[in-house]
Amino acid sequence: MKIILIQPKMNLRPMDTILKAQMSPSLALLTIKALTPKEHEVFIINENIEKIPYDIKVDLAAITVTVDVFPKACEISAEFKKRGIAVVAGGIHITAAPDEALKYFDAICIGMAERVWKKILIDKSNNSLEKIYCNMNDMLGEEIYSPEYSLENSKKYLYVNILSASRGCIYKCDFCYNSCKNSVKYMNKPIETVIDEIKRIGRKHVMFIDDNFIGNPKWTKEFLERIKPLKLKWNAAVSADILEYLSLLDLMKESGCRSLFIGFESINGSSLKSVHKTQNKIEKYDKLISEIHARGIMINASLVFGLPDDDVGVFQNTLDWLVKNKIETMTAHILTPYPGTKLYDDMMKKGKITDFDLSHYNTAHVVFQPENMTKTELLNGYILIYKKFYSFRNIIKRMPDYKGGKAPFLLFNLFYRKFGKFTSVLSKIIPLGILGKTAAYLSYGKIK
Repeated sequence: MKIILIQPKMNLRPMDTILKAQMSPSLALLTIKALTPKEHEVFIINENIEKIPYDIKVDLAAITVTVDVFPKACEISAEFKKRGIAVVAGGIHITAAPDEALKYFDAICIGMAERVWKKILIDKSNNSLEKIYCNMNDMLGEEIYSPEYSLENSKKYLYVNILSASRGCIYKCDFCYNSCKNSVKYMNKPIETVIDEIKRIGRKHVMFIDDNFIGNPKWTKEFLERIKPLKLKWNAAVSADILEYLSLLDLMKESGCRSLFIGFESINGSSLKSVHKTQNKIEKYDKLISEIHARGIMINASLVFGLPDDDVGVFQNTLDWLVKNKIETMTAHILTPYPGTKLYDDMMKKGKITDFDLSHYNTAHVVFQPENMTKTELLNGYILIYKKFYSFRNIIKRMPDYKGGKAPFLLFNLFYRKFGKFTSVLSKIIPLGILGKTAAYLSYGKIK
């Protein structure tokens, strides 16, 4: 069979540029390609960088779906179905809210595809596609399949050096997909598998895109000990309770960690409690930041605005805190009730959701009625904190004190955020792969 794998075009947020859409390939689709038996021919199309060839002669189309691209995915499905081509959908939104998806696709995959993808292909060959495919009972990390890394992708994307060491998260925060009933349980890949993937990527700078890189601290410790000889530079996302594992932080520094993405979410303790963000302790935030910076590691702080106890003062208070602690980068979100999450169910029961257009569910729109401010105040505050955080004045105030921190800090704050539109134009002249390697060189020294 001929199979086309599709990543629909994302809905960029006000502070995003085209670089966001061209950052890296979809690991989900690369994994599906690796799972596909060699007798089949597979094409991967990322609508963010290329048009979907609807008239291509294929037997099956498969779409990976996040919540904000769901309407677009339904349109894509309709176009292929008009041409008599069967369409399968999977991904995080399909897993979280499968019932609605059943109306638009010939089949859906709930959860991980490792056990069901080959069956989907066999059933399609036999014209016996089922509506739902799901098989994750007692799944083990050893079953997680490695993506098919391709040199071809290095020409299309800023970074191709991404991988994951685990699936799922040990925490079930109300606004997160991990609170869904179909969420994937936390599991690690075998250490040897991850090391093999690093070697196949063939670069000294890698990015782990796990939900929580320290979900199993014992595994993480052993893994970091193993990769020390590789002399890597790496980034990852961890939960705020990393403060409880200072020896692990030491090991992160020794093994080449350069930045950590941390879901602080709020500096308001009651707001965190309202969404069961139990691993976060406000009173320990400053100490956590100090310990990370003392090891020469950058912080990307994830923040959520619009939580139940937030009022208009939350934006200035948060900005002051970010600047005081010299947080290097910030990723802000408007609270968004993803369908299937506990937050969504709670808001639906209370009649608080006001906008059901899922293309707006990219954390840059207000789709519910906030408790202590108007929808306009929440949206304007969200946009304004980005502008103030990345102002020249606050960039200078947040300049890192530790050795080696200034170059990567300035590259991200100036060329990705402050002057992102200029860098996007530059990317049309200079190949993305070269831009990525240049940024890595300027940030961390010679990168293979």
